[in-house]
Amino acid sequence: MASLNKLTAKQVQTLKAERNKPIRCSDGGGLYLCIRPSGSRYWEFRYTRPVSGKKTFMGIGPYPDISLAKAREKAQEMRRLLLEGIDPQIDKIEKKAQVKLTQAQTLFQVALEWRDFKSNQLKAKTLHDNWRKLEIHVFPKLGSIPIKSIRAPSTIDALRGLESRGKLETVKRSAQLLNEVMNFALNSGYIEHNSLSGIRDVFKKPIVEHMKALSPDEISDLMRALGHANLYITTRYLIEWQLHTMTRPSEAAGARWDEIDFNTKVWIIPSTRMKMKREHRVPLTTETLLILENIRPLSSNSAFIFPSNRSLSRHIDSESINKALGRIGFKNRTTAHGFRSLASTTLNEWGEDPDLIEVALAHVGRDRIRNAYNRTDYLERRREMMQKWSSYISDNSIGSFSVLNVMQDR
Repeated sequence: MASLNKLTAKQVQTLKAERNKPIRCSDGGGLYLCIRPSGSRYWEFRYTRPVSGKKTFMGIGPYPDISLAKAREKAQEMRRLLLEGIDPQIDKIEKKAQVKLTQAQTLFQVALEWRDFKSNQLKAKTLHDNWRKLEIHVFPKLGSIPIKSIRAPSTIDALRGLESRGKLETVKRSAQLLNEVMNFALNSGYIEHNSLSGIRDVFKKPIVEHMKALSPDEISDLMRALGHANLYITTRYLIEWQLHTMTRPSEAAGARWDEIDFNTKVWIIPSTRMKMKREHRVPLTTETLLILENIRPLSSNSAFIFPSNRSLSRHIDSESINKALGRIGFKNRTTAHGFRSLASTTLNEWGEDPDLIEVALAHVGRDRIRNAYNRTDYLERRREMMQKWSSYISDNSIGSFSVLNVMQDR
């Protein structure tokens, strides 16, 4: 190889081109300083392409922006690439394309892919609520940052404002969602590690509040309040339906007539409407059948048992029960979901089989192997337990103006 470092710093500064013709001065090893008649100077690297064998050159940059020492460093790097059979121009193009791709793969863009990935795993409302948290609390400060540049300090700083306002649950959930996006990016090959895996530990922990629920001896208070409440009749039917069936608010509110098998006296909720994506069968008691019988004139023209007061084509909002509970003075005592806790506590105190209670609540155990083999839902055994629960509710409704008592009086 020709000798290197032929040029001196003074030559680089003082060499001049001919009047009408540029000159090219070699520093050795393929590095040249090109001087135009105007006096401008720039560096270029001349070499032979590894594959084609053709001679070519590529620009390095102007002097003095690129100093002699820096030009030599760049030329040395290109010679190293050539020794490995890599064309410096192709390498530059590929690196530029990679930088462009990296800059395009922002947190927001990767989060969009994560949302699409999650769309068939989560309920639409859950996915919408999760995305809104990111839109409000994360994207304004971090959304435009390339996913590879997301770091813990800047992310923590972005969430500190929420913490200072006492929004600790929102901080916790936002950090969880960010970690889901980062883990998705990791598994997709966009990043090599999740830099946010431990950020939740630096924030204050929210105080865990147990679900508000009545004790078994307070059910008569609830039934008495319901009996004297000025509520839409559909809402009153729904409240007692959910209380008797032990279902989740969304499952109860979305109940459809085509899910009821009157021959076997079973309400069959399809897997698509269940939290755990497993079909759930609910034995219908004397009281729940009476509710169906008496609400049919109000909803016979709807696919839903509890249609919206505004449109028969939609079911009543699952939040209607919580709103009604607030109006009758139970806002700080229980929630619609708390009805399930009330049922569970009462049945366990009675000594009912825990397996029957868990199935009645549509809970799926953590033991995946046991779940795979234990597919029974104890339907016939649950009939007796569910009737016992319904009868208990009815007994605590005596003397109150409840929908069941009104119906029985007729």
